[in-house]
Amino acid sequence: MAEKIFHIKVVPNAKINKIVEEKDNFFKIKLNAPAIENKANLALIEFLSRHFKIAKSRIELIKGQKSRNKIVKVNL
Repeated sequence: MAEKIFHIKVVPNAKINKIVEEKDNFFKIKLNAPAIENKANLALIEFLSRHFKIAKSRIELIKGQKSRNKIVKVNL
């Protein structure tokens, strides 16, 4: 199982969920979830699981629980 670390900048309260920028291990992702009560973090994990076609349990938010800049570990 390959493990990758991604740096992600999240833009909450967007109209739709989409990746707006992608470079090597960096993503800028717009999410329609608000940045309150962990909703944006849960939406990010859901979005990444669909993007990589893996289970949500294989995605871990390492850093940035309360920040727009996040570090995520993905077990591919």
